[in-house]
Amino acid sequence: MSLRHSDLASLRLDKWLWFARFCKSRALAQRLIARGQVTLNGAVAEKAATGVKPGDRLEIVIGAVRRRIEVKDVTDHRGPAPEARTLYEETAVERLATVDAALPLRTPLR
Repeated sequence: MSLRHSDLASLRLDKWLWFARFCKSRALAQRLIARGQVTLNGAVAEKAATGVKPGDRLEIVIGAVRRRIEVKDVTDHRGPAPEARTLYEETAVERLATVDAALPLRTPLR
């Protein structure tokens, strides 16, 4: 049985990044936070233990890709990718910007 935000007031930022599949492990999420690549509600997240709750806005920089999202839900487990996508929302404009930023990385070298 999984818990949703009605049962959880907030969740550690590193766990949430891992649960939402932005990072492959909590250790990688902690490194991302320690390097200052995660912004929570406009301020650089300084600790992995910082609480995240629905309504919070995150900016995550991974390589050349900058993702701006709104936290929609928190959970107590890491589920499959379709379930992870329900934990956050990204506007259509942000999705296009993410694709545009990642495009040069996917273009084969000649």
